[in-house]
Amino acid sequence: MRNEMQIQFSALSQNESFARVTVAAFIAQLDPTLDELTEIKTVVSEAVTNAIIHGYEQNPAGIVYISVAIEDDMIDLVIRDNGVGIEDIEEARQPLFTTKPELERSGMGFTIMENFMDQIEIESHPGTGTTIRLIKNVTKNKALCN
Repeated sequence: MRNEMQIQFSALSQNESFARVTVAAFIAQLDPTLDELTEIKTVVSEAVTNAIIHGYEQNPAGIVYISVAIEDDMIDLVIRDNGVGIEDIEEARQPLFTTKPELERSGMGFTIMENFMDQIEIESHPGTGTTIRLIKNVTKNKALCN
């Protein structure tokens, strides 16, 4: 059985924690391990922060879209914006690359996403925004089953 949810919110930094908690609450039905839950919350933070800071360049009029689908033990998470887009995706995926060094950004967002998820797909075009699809297979929390 497939279960899905969608949310959208203004591109404001204070909404990043809302996104983390909402996605975590939805995927909790899979009974992920604490590490998996932490990793997914971190990935949501990174992607939402990228949309707000880089995609919309901190313009609160922008909207961040999140959809999550659960099927069996798989999480399919999509985070999308209609912002400025990414000119060179391969360059953006390089560790320590940032377009906002003046904001002391670490440039590790995509690297973190790649390390915590099983699969990542990035689609982006200048002027039309960015869509990040993240897939993770969740291991049932065995400690709670005993």
